[in-house]
Amino acid sequence: MTTTPRRKDAARNWDRIVAVARDLVDQGTPLQLNDVARRAELGVGTVYRHFATPEALLETIATPCLENLAAHGRQALADTDPWRALEGFLTRTVEAQVTDASLAPVTAAPTDALPRTTELKTALWSTGDTLLASAREAGAVRPDLASADLVPLMCGIAHAVNVHGGTPAERIDTAHRYLSALLGGLRAAPPHA
Repeated sequence: MTTTPRRKDAARNWDRIVAVARDLVDQGTPLQLNDVARRAELGVGTVYRHFATPEALLETIATPCLENLAAHGRQALADTDPWRALEGFLTRTVEAQVTDASLAPVTAAPTDALPRTTELKTALWSTGDTLLASAREAGAVRPDLASADLVPLMCGIAHAVNVHGGTPAERIDTAHRYLSALLGGLRAAPPHA
């Protein structure tokens, strides 16, 4: 299925709306389409023609991050070392959580405004489940760790980093430390001699 390319002025407007919305999300300001229109110096109708709801706009902003995580997940699934694959996927995920403010509300939303968001979220959950199952089968992670545990644990790290604050580089360093501690707890205990 092909889509009709947008006219140049419509494409410019779409880009402007997304850029303004991205800035608002990065500042921690809730998205309101009327506010986006005012800041983008566009008519409210123009914004609503592109994005019917604030959720659709937020999901559009989060899509590149979700696509990058999904691509990394596909690479992780091809890794022959189950522990390395899981560790790498979780590392990328926590880095995204602490650097992209659009990710948490989109992934936590119980429903999605855009079919692409649902597709990407489903792919990410499936990847996490598969990687954890592979690591469990290889004896690399604790047998009592359930797939349903991964998302809350990762969200806990992201929340702790957000509370801690700091520059982007400091936030990533903090996330890595917290993830390292979590991964140490997830590893299966070595068999006793």
